[in-house]
Amino acid sequence: MNDLPAAAAAAETYVNPDKATSPSVMVVNHPLVQHKVTLVRNEDTTTDNFRRLVREISQLLTYEATRDLAMEIISIRTPIAPMQSPVLSGKKLCLVSILRAGNGFLDGMLELLPAARVGHIGLYRDPETLEPIEYYFKMPEDIGERMVIVVDPMLATGNSAIAALNRLKEAGVTTMKYVCLIASRPGLRALQAAHPDVCIVTAAIDEQLNEHGYIVPGLGDAGDRLYGTK
Repeated sequence: MNDLPAAAAAAETYVNPDKATSPSVMVVNHPLVQHKVTLVRNEDTTTDNFRRLVREISQLLTYEATRDLAMEIISIRTPIAPMQSPVLSGKKLCLVSILRAGNGFLDGMLELLPAARVGHIGLYRDPETLEPIEYYFKMPEDIGERMVIVVDPMLATGNSAIAALNRLKEAGVTTMKYVCLIASRPGLRALQAAHPDVCIVTAAIDEQLNEHGYIVPGLGDAGDRLYGTK
């Protein structure tokens, strides 16, 4: 006989990793996601496979991050009969990539959201202070009227994510989500403290950062592994 409670628990999409994590953090624990996360963590994964896996994970995370998009009912006709059927409604979407590693998420996400606009924020991390320095900001003119999904594979210290969200709010954005592949516990806490209104979607949470601000165990430098520059 099947263990129904156990099956239901295994199928749960969102979990709170512990009591210290807010309900605004969604951890996608689907077996396909977790399998692919293990593969991208592996140092033996080649650049082409790493890039493919990140694209696939981004699609699976997008599926969950957009679960609550607004819908409306319209009238259509199938080859058989007329009917009422749902379509997306509400604010139009904009995907915002934190350069450069965020671009590794865009291709997969745009396959599911082909009508979404795309913005870019260029930030680099000062190696001494670990603080972000902005060098590029390009958004659609109507960015303030759109729902924004900010993407970056790694949420490490949280400094770059906080700076990006600060900048977007200054530009008039009022509805945002943040999607990453792996988040550190310190980065999550920092981002939630700075932007408690922003939902965070991730595939994994790691507990520590090293002295260089890298997530431990993490997967290394996502940008280097995506573009073969390590």
